[in-house]
Amino acid sequence: MDPQAARSYILRRLRDELPAARTYHCLEHTLDVYASAVDIAEQEGVTGDGLVLLKIAALYHDSGFTVQDLEHEKAGCELVREKLPEFGFDPDQIDLICDMIMATKIPQTPRNKLARILCDADLDYLGRGDFERIGATLFAEMKHYGVLGTEREWNELQLRFLERHKYFTSTNKRLREPVKQGHLAAVKEWLARNP
Repeated sequence: MDPQAARSYILRRLRDELPAARTYHCLEHTLDVYASAVDIAEQEGVTGDGLVLLKIAALYHDSGFTVQDLEHEKAGCELVREKLPEFGFDPDQIDLICDMIMATKIPQTPRNKLARILCDADLDYLGRGDFERIGATLFAEMKHYGVLGTEREWNELQLRFLERHKYFTSTNKRLREPVKQGHLAAVKEWLARNP
């Protein structure tokens, strides 16, 4: 397999084909998820082919947005099945990559260690200091696509999402969950101040 060629292909495609209105599901998000996945994998002891496949899944996890808005995970897997054989990935590797990508669909449903890492990497920002900055890009995207309109609707959505979300890896439970709980408290406080 040639992961470098697979990486170059999808980064070019994401840069050129993602709509400008995708202010959250953008190239920056993909690179952030990639970096988080590598970091979590290192702490969880993932190496070798597993790490290679995780990196590819991270790079392709939102690639379906280049094709369609709804069911982007499914569209991303179709892209993976179409393109990755060209880069020497075998059917078992492709199945594992697609399993990881499909696990990121909300609500997340990871069935193995690599999928748990990718799910945590995808929502790593929920427990980081850049939560508000990244959240603002998601709010802007959702407003543009008519999913919600007001800051109150946004914070009500964040409240429900943060209350239901859980991290899957011991790394993120330890490092991100406490910070996420602080963000949840701040959202509740905002809602109380802005009835």
